Amino acid sequence: MATIAFIGLGNMGGPMAANLVKAGHKVIAFDLVEASRSQAKADGAAIADSAAGAVKGADIVVTMLPAGKHVLSVWNEVVPAMAKGALIIDSSTIDVESARQAHALAGKQGVLSIDAPVSGGTGGAKAATLTFMCGGDDKAFAAAKPVLEKMGKKIVHCGGAGAGQAAKICNNMILGISMIAVSEAFALAEKLGLSHQALFDVASTSSGQCWSLTTYCPVPGPVPTSPANNDYRPGFASALMVKDLTLAQDAAKAAGAATPLGKHAQEIYQAFDAAGQGGVDFSGIIKHVRGLAGKA
Repeated sequence: MATIAFIGLGNMGGPMAANLVKAGHKVIAFDLVEASRSQAKADGAAIADSAAGAVKGADIVVTMLPAGKHVLSVWNEVVPAMAKGALIIDSSTIDVESARQAHALAGKQGVLSIDAPVSGGTGGAKAATLTFMCGGDDKAFAAAKPVLEKMGKKIVHCGGAGAGQAAKICNNMILGISMIAVSEAFALAEKLGLSHQALFDVASTSSGQCWSLTTYCPVPGPVPTSPANNDYRPGFASALMVKDLTLAQDAAKAAGAATPLGKHAQEIYQAFDAAGQGGVDFSGIIKHVRGLAGKA
């Protein structure tokens, strides 16, 4: 089995690293947060003193970090310490340009690289059912796929450098827009005297059906496993939806694409975040939508 360095052990990275340990890999982990390091140790990973220390002798390096600047900072530190022909995978959600810069950095050092952001949330990270959206050349993807399969159930090669990040931000723009649409529909149904279950029974089997309704329903009851049934504990926090919608808008501007609904969704989630709701699951946006009725 491979020796894998895992850098970034937060709500997503920690469970992902644990699944690599369960799969029989030797995992050497690092995070700046003591509690995250302690949990990784309890999960069976060895703990390094630094990011650069974690990658020495590693066949594969995985990073899971907050933003592009963190990825570039860590890659600048660790890639020179990696063996030529080794593989580095970034599963952070970052801007496409930073992802491409990271690939270029790895290429200069003779290191294979893949951007592989994920979908599936903390539940998917724990259950090893994540979807990985991958960008990079065929050789790097072939090397990464067996490892990614230990952390996810669907591994998609989206294209060259940065294509994984492009797919992720497009997907999450759809997700943000659709959750607002579903929330507006339930808010309207409430005003019209239609029960949550009645709307769900119709829309979930009709042309209005979508993931935000059938899997992540923003009202309690119809889908018992959705965060709405747990007081909107995330899940996927609204602050992270703001981040992803902002990445989508930045990419749209850079590419010259028009995304008016994406922009409006960003503004709605920014308002929700500014109201102190950034830690609430993104499906909690229905509370914001209901509140807008009094301001109309």
